[in-house]
Amino acid sequence: MTDLWSDLLTCLELNPTEGDLDFEGANQHLGYHRLFGGQLLGQFVRAASLACPAKAVKSVHALFARAGRPDEPVRYEVTVHHQGGTFATLAIVARQSPGVMATASVSMHVPEGGPNHQTALPVPVLPGEEHSVDLDLLPWDTRAITGLDTPKRETPEYELWMRTPAVHPELAPALTAYATDLSLIGTALRQVEGVGQQDANTAFTSAVTAHTVRFHRPFRTDSWLLLRQHSPLLAHGRCYGRGDVLTEEGSLVASYAQEALLRFRN
Repeated sequence: MTDLWSDLLTCLELNPTEGDLDFEGANQHLGYHRLFGGQLLGQFVRAASLACPAKAVKSVHALFARAGRPDEPVRYEVTVHHQGGTFATLAIVARQSPGVMATASVSMHVPEGGPNHQTALPVPVLPGEEHSVDLDLLPWDTRAITGLDTPKRETPEYELWMRTPAVHPELAPALTAYATDLSLIGTALRQVEGVGQQDANTAFTSAVTAHTVRFHRPFRTDSWLLLRQHSPLLAHGRCYGRGDVLTEEGSLVASYAQEALLRFRN
């Protein structure tokens, strides 16, 4: 756990390159043939934060053009389209030598005062340690009542609790964006009898094509968070899922949505 955690934190420490708003990020050492999309999402968030440090990331919408190579660092090229007193709009290109891997549109904002209301379902009680789950790419505490991989058809819903080791709050958006990319395809597969996320590359081929995260309030990841997910559609070789991130007290801090290729082999 510690090695993967340290590895992820290193990936989020982007280094400036010769361009005014260009950064370079290292890759996770996962032993996979391609980069995990969550790494790119986290690095997009960090690149935006470094480019406009006086503002917070409000939303990031990423499109994935091609698989990334784990043996080559990723270059992030940031273009600031607008930066006013409270809002900023950025475009970021993630590039390796074969070409553009992914692009992101990012909106940033300085939090303001005003009315504060939300509508969200109550948060259940945090499950006990007996409900700990092992999700390979999440190097922190995770708990869930139900499983992603089910032998029979289930509702395409999944609730995952997570808590990272102690970390600076400025990394919370990047770490959360990273986590939101992991299990939405698995959530969609819960409605397919006899097929689960563990059957990737055997029963089906999958790849995320678009992912959006919106941040609503400041928060920490070293306190418990609930990722509440639902996949309303699986059709035409694609699946769609969405989710909310809530604190243990029920505060809605982020929302996300994803579209992915999901192509069955028979």
